[in-house]
This record gives sequence, C-alpha cells and structure tokens, in this order.
Amino acid sequence: MSTTRRLPRGTLRVSSSVGFGRQVVAPALARLTEQYPQLGVRFDLFDRLVDVGGEGFDLDIRIGDDIAPHLIARWLASNHRVLCASPDYLARHGTPRQIADLATHACLAIKERDHPFGVWRLAERGETHSVKVTGPLSTNHGEVAVQWALAGRGIVLCLMWNVRPYLQSGALRQVMPDVTQPANVWAVYPARLATSAKVRACVDFLTEEFAKQFG
Repeated sequence: MSTTRRLPRGTLRVSSSVGFGRQVVAPALARLTEQYPQLGVRFDLFDRLVDVGGEGFDLDIRIGDDIAPHLIARWLASNHRVLCASPDYLARHGTPRQIADLATHACLAIKERDHPFGVWRLAERGETHSVKVTGPLSTNHGEVAVQWALAGRGIVLCLMWNVRPYLQSGALRQVMPDVTQPANVWAVYPARLATSAKVRACVDFLTEEFAKQFG
C-alpha cells in the first residue's frame, strides 16, 4: 500500500541562488515531487536577492542570516564559507597568516545576491573582521571561482559544501582554518503563507534533506 502523503493540488514557486540552487536545492525539489506527486514546483534561480512576496514566489531558499523582519524565516541547515587555495598558488605566493594579509593576495571575488562585492566579512574566534580584496578574476558563480582556485589563480572564499571534496583530495588547502564566514541556509516566505500546507511540507522536507547533507 502506498504511504505517499497527500497535499492540496497546485504549484509551489520556489527561488534560490544560482550555484547553491542548481547543485543542492534542485535535486532536493525533484525528490520532493516524488514524495508528493500531486505537487508541482516551479524553480527559478537568480544571482540577486529576490523580493519573495513582491515577485510572486512562495519560498526563497537563501544563504545568509540578514533577512528582512517582515518575512518568515525557517532555519534549514548550518553552513559556513572557508578560505581555500591550491598548493601551487600557496607555494608561489605564500600562505596568509592573518586576515589583513588577504589584501596583498589575488583573491577570487564572487558576486552573490546581496553580499557586498569585493569585501569579505570574516569571523575569527568570535570577532568579525572586514577586508577589501582584489584580484584579476571575479565572477558571479561560485563554481567558476573554485575552478580558478584549482588552477592556481588565487584564494577563494567559498561554501564548505562546494570545496569539501577538493580539500579531502588535497587539490585545495584551507587557508587560516580558524577564519570562516557564517552561511546558514534558510527558507524564507511571506507572512501571508504562514499556514500554507504546501510551504510547510516543502520546508519540512528540505530540513530533513539538508540534515543528511550538512549534518
């Protein structure tokens, strides 16, 4: 006997950032529709911050804790960004020992949604620091920046989920392991959808899915 739970029919409009959405959210949403075959999902990816209610979305899956107070935010997973570079780059240019040293290195800046471009806000032992970084290469896509880092072109600040395999293989090395950038994952939706069964089911499903990946 099928144990598939039933939901109201309809389409759930979901948005997310380009890299994280493609690699992590999209496969999870595909599994969601397997569990709830009567639920349709329209998934859009953006390299900018989405006005969830104003643009007609039901749910935005975003990274970062700066969320407008008029929106409802459900925590999905803990995550953080780390500094990485290839062994070749570090051999040629040296390894930064403190955050201020990053200003003298080739840094691979990523323009992600509402994050300030070229300014890295980093946490070290409970204190927050900001450093202006520069370099010959920048992009709006995290995967591109990681590929440049693998090629020895600079230091990248990237989500741990994106670089973990390269750190494990030795293709990248973590720079200043005590320095990170918080990057929690949230489900954000308008207050008018607080009681939506579709939104609730999707958020609960993603919480379970991300616990497997980030836990």
